[in-house]
Amino acid sequence: MDRPDASSHSVVAAPFPHHPLARLIADEIRQRGGWMRFERYMELALYAPGLGYYSGGHRVIGKDPADGSDFVTAPELTPMFGHALARQIEQALDATGTDQVWEFGAGTGALAEQLLGELGDRIQRYTIVDLSGTLRERQHARLAASHPEQVRKVVWADSLPDELHGVIVGNEVLDAMPVHLLSWDGQAWQERGVALADAPAGTEGEPAFTWADRPVPEGVRPPTDRPDADFVPGTVTETHGQAEAFVATLAERMSRGAAFFLDYGFPESEYYLPQRSGGTLMCHQGHRSDPDPLVAVGHKDITTHVNFTGIALAGQEAGWEVLGYTSQARFLTNCGLLRPLAASPPRDAAEVKTRAALQMLLAEHEMGELFKVIGFVKGEWFDALGFSQGDRTHTL
Repeated sequence: MDRPDASSHSVVAAPFPHHPLARLIADEIRQRGGWMRFERYMELALYAPGLGYYSGGHRVIGKDPADGSDFVTAPELTPMFGHALARQIEQALDATGTDQVWEFGAGTGALAEQLLGELGDRIQRYTIVDLSGTLRERQHARLAASHPEQVRKVVWADSLPDELHGVIVGNEVLDAMPVHLLSWDGQAWQERGVALADAPAGTEGEPAFTWADRPVPEGVRPPTDRPDADFVPGTVTETHGQAEAFVATLAERMSRGAAFFLDYGFPESEYYLPQRSGGTLMCHQGHRSDPDPLVAVGHKDITTHVNFTGIALAGQEAGWEVLGYTSQARFLTNCGLLRPLAASPPRDAAEVKTRAALQMLLAEHEMGELFKVIGFVKGEWFDALGFSQGDRTHTL
């Protein structure tokens, strides 16, 4: 997605609504000598304890801006998403001889509710790894209400274990991991960071931020080594070191099992095309998107698309094999998403609503094509159901 052009040094930023997180970030910028890597800025904006967008207790996920939410995820649209994914997870549990599921970034608990309801005793332990204590409380309340007989097997964790086995699920997790920003001036890469800006008149005392570029430190690799990459002067793009390190750590610590990540993104050959010279960094607030992460810090989501080539390589180099890679539409269809509706036309308003949600999951101009699914295995390779048709691993 395109973003407003940024000069090689700075872009004027509007003031923040009052938020203690802005002052925390401003203080750290001063302590760092007046400049902060964007990766650190994004980390604080999203995850600063008690203050960040995800860690501060804000209701972020929901269908309607009227409920105070900022965006919706697939499990919130229809339980049929989780029911289809459950077929893939059940196959993976059987193929790897495991009985545990690990969900990272479980949000409202909707997907956990769907998977536990569909798979029942096939799952003996369901671990949710989530940094937000507030979300954990909501997840527990939801699961206790819907599956009181299953909630005893749910465990919450806020860090990775030293060893794990089972099936990992990450729906819209990788896109929320902090990234480095790089800018290309036609001759060399610069690292784009954040500095303090003069507050506009009438907003004295409120921190304001601005973009500022510095030479890339020695040893930092460019966004891609592809010889066909053509970066135009003024390009601003991302590298995904934290997401790749996260995937590598999971691969290293898994003794046996499988993993499935669902997110929006591209293979590297598409990620760094000239038409994406503005990068993919976007923010979400009130079910609207905007390109400026330097305003309303703590009040909105900051996200980037996923470079699935980098994710695949990180997993492989750490011991995983790629099971497959395809679009969300193809993956869910392979897992039987449409099977319950195939036999008859819609009979009532609820079924019409369900079909509308499925259209959003599958349509190319909605989530069907933009969202991708990548699968990994450690142990004996198997023909994963979700990639049985339309596998695109060759594009990675």
